Amino acid sequence: MKIWLDGALQEAAGARVSVFDHGLTVGDGVFETIKAEHGRAFALTRHLERLTTSARGLGLPDPDLDEVRRGCAAVLDANPMALGRLRLTYTGGVSPLGSDRGDAGPTLVIALSETTRRPDGTAAVTVPWTRNERGALTGLKTTSYGENVVALARAREQGASEALFANTVGALCEGTGSNVFVVLDGELHTPPLHSGCLAGITRALTISWAGAKETDLPLDALERAEEIFLTSTLRDVQAVTRIDGRQLAEGPGPVTTEAMRIFDEQSAADFDPR
Repeated sequence: MKIWLDGALQEAAGARVSVFDHGLTVGDGVFETIKAEHGRAFALTRHLERLTTSARGLGLPDPDLDEVRRGCAAVLDANPMALGRLRLTYTGGVSPLGSDRGDAGPTLVIALSETTRRPDGTAAVTVPWTRNERGALTGLKTTSYGENVVALARAREQGASEALFANTVGALCEGTGSNVFVVLDGELHTPPLHSGCLAGITRALTISWAGAKETDLPLDALERAEEIFLTSTLRDVQAVTRIDGRQLAEGPGPVTTEAMRIFDEQSAADFDPR
């Protein structure tokens, strides 16, 4: 396995990042996870735009997108596989042991791991912790993922693959690594960005392609939703068949099934939708 580090391909087993890298010591970094199929990265342009947005929000220099594209191409070419998780990590680089950032410049790592297609349905749970829709990192895809680790562990304990958060005012927000859509009275809704959720790439495409409405929703909308589904880079569109203790269905409902069909069709037709 080969990765991209310090501007070149390196053997993964021998690649080294400093123990003083700010991404390691204080979580000062941003990242993107991209679906890779047979050597092609899906929606790469959108992901790179969001990487830049997150970097600016964190006060990092703009990433060199030409280098990032070169690195992605090199890693995909060096590690052929049918379906992979392409991970871009961009950190504050070597820095003092504290919150102040150093002047060594950022670190860029591009890595790839093999994965399998997700099942059509999954279970999710709600958790008692909240997303802060007014926080300094709201809307940024940062490496400060501790609360997601804790929430996802809670979900796993309850036989689920995702944990869903409300925000500080009790509105439905997002999952640890996904956006959430609900069907109410036959109409498809998803929380707006001002709820504090991440501007998911798959979320945006699903809104555009499937015609979902961005709607402020209370967390208990999950209790009365006819259908629920999650979107993310590797889930694409995935039905929630059980939420907390409530069984919704054995498989995807009609609205979810149609959203899945549209997403598969549109993404196959345009692998880099703008």
